[in-house]
Amino acid sequence: MTYVDGFVAAVPTANKDRYREHAASALTLFLKHGAIRCVECWGDDVPKGTVTDFHRAVQASEDETVIFSWIEWPDKAARDAGMAKVFEEMPQAMKDNPMPFDGKRMIFGGFQSLLDERDG
Repeated sequence: MTYVDGFVAAVPTANKDRYREHAASALTLFLKHGAIRCVECWGDDVPKGTVTDFHRAVQASEDETVIFSWIEWPDKAARDAGMAKVFEEMPQAMKDNPMPFDGKRMIFGGFQSLLDERDG
């Protein structure tokens, strides 16, 4: 089964276009180094909960939108090797396209697939 890296962050809503450009550049690196799928999602229906929610998880303010993204890899070994290469190249590749959000509030992690059901 595949391996997935997941990300949640708060992006200033005014930076949507800048975020899209930044993400597109980063995704090129991930795909170059073995990722098989990269998905970026802009929050559209992200409710605020009673105890916890995505907004609280990333300390989003009223002028920020929560993003959710994931990168799919063939397996953890491919992910580990690919991520090492991505992080080697990232500073140079992204020097003219810095993160348009506070990366310190991004949450992320790697996940082993448990179930993967697809239609078609």
